[in-house]
Amino acid sequence: MSKKIAVLVGSLRKDSYNRKIAEELIRLAPESLDMQLVEIGNLPLYNEDLEENTPQEWVEFRNRIKNSDGILFVSPEYNRSIPGCLKNAIDVGSRPGGKSSWKGKPGAVVTCSPSGLGGFGSNHNIRQAVVFLDIPMMQQPEAYIGNVNELFLNDGKTVNEKTEPFLTKFVNAFEVWVNRF
Repeated sequence: MSKKIAVLVGSLRKDSYNRKIAEELIRLAPESLDMQLVEIGNLPLYNEDLEENTPQEWVEFRNRIKNSDGILFVSPEYNRSIPGCLKNAIDVGSRPGGKSSWKGKPGAVVTCSPSGLGGFGSNHNIRQAVVFLDIPMMQQPEAYIGNVNELFLNDGKTVNEKTEPFLTKFVNAFEVWVNRF
């Protein structure tokens, strides 16, 4: 039986490098991981007042997270931190108080950037945000993918022969991590 993995991409751009990396991780994943993109761009900004008449987008998102066996965050870095859309998704999933959708779900994070730093700040900010939510995060291998704009073949979607083994190693390690829980 395969494990359901919710894949959240912190970039909303249609041709996002992070989305492309997420799609490659899905392609390279072992059969035991059923990895599915969970869209976050349609989530209204978290406002506790809206809990009185909970937006349907929040309900559906929370259910997708609750029904998953693990979480993979794939994100760029915006101003040395988490993109607002991803932080909003984390907040929406953590509410209402005492009913977090994230609790106990094993997680991992991959950050990508056209710069050489590979989203180092965002990677650690995501980890900092989710530790409180009881998401045990995979420690190794770390995935800071710099110069991401140079890693794709001519089709613009498939990673090159040097990047594919790294992504495969990462997603295989994530499979082991998820199975520990």
